[in-house]
Amino acid sequence: MEAGKTNNPNPLSPTSMNSNYRKGPFQADEPVILLDRKDREYLSRLDQRRPIAIRGGKISVDDIIGRDEGSVVKSSYNEPFLVFRPTLAQLIPNLPRTAQVIYPKDLGPILIWADLFPGARVVEAGVGAGALSMALLRAIGNEGRLYTYEVREDFADMAQKNVGRYFGPAPNWKITLGDVAAALDETEIDRVILDLPEPWHVIEPAWKALRPGGILLCYLPTVIQVKSLVDALRDDKRFACIETSETLMRFWHIKGMSVRPQHRMVAHTGFLTSARRLADGQKDIPRAP
Repeated sequence: MEAGKTNNPNPLSPTSMNSNYRKGPFQADEPVILLDRKDREYLSRLDQRRPIAIRGGKISVDDIIGRDEGSVVKSSYNEPFLVFRPTLAQLIPNLPRTAQVIYPKDLGPILIWADLFPGARVVEAGVGAGALSMALLRAIGNEGRLYTYEVREDFADMAQKNVGRYFGPAPNWKITLGDVAAALDETEIDRVILDLPEPWHVIEPAWKALRPGGILLCYLPTVIQVKSLVDALRDDKRFACIETSETLMRFWHIKGMSVRPQHRMVAHTGFLTSARRLADGQKDIPRAP
């Protein structure tokens, strides 16, 4: 794609649209997650042209199509696997990617703190592998609109392939190859969500794009970036309700009488900073020290 070019990815047929919402027996071309005896996950698609290969063994796709979720299939090495449609929490960490994804533990808080809703008009910048895009598309539904900005063509291409393969057609999604700080021209936007290293450069265009009361939410990995962003928002004075948080997640091991936290936990990944756009001509009220 050339700079500034937009694209509406629609690489799959309408019958494969949004496999996350499918029920009933498995069908050709939809994504599946296979789990082995150690609960290790393997993401694949039911492509009848080739078998699913796992650790040297092969599983015939025809052995899965037509069966219900939660079935057991065996590889050519006689190794058993459970097969399901992937949840979003299973899909995201297993996506093909060349960039770091926003993990499920942060996707949930993003959807809540950004207050996503069906029919929302959302701007996203920094597409990565398309993990956040899929979560946003699910949240806004078919009536919403997602406008994505990405400066790297390889990231944009990877995101389109992942959405096409593992989410389905998204005619309400538009990707623009370019810098959101310079190229953003949508208006009456409900939410602006930024996964960028210097989001303070987008404050002015985000204010112009957002409707009064709209939410700006930024995902940042370091406290230095958060400090720069919050200072810029407070100096601007056209945003209020500025909050920063992080989410830590710890799984537990439960086997017999052994009940303990897992030795490894998903600790710090990033900070979420949110703010709300004020009405035209309004400035934030003085804050108590």
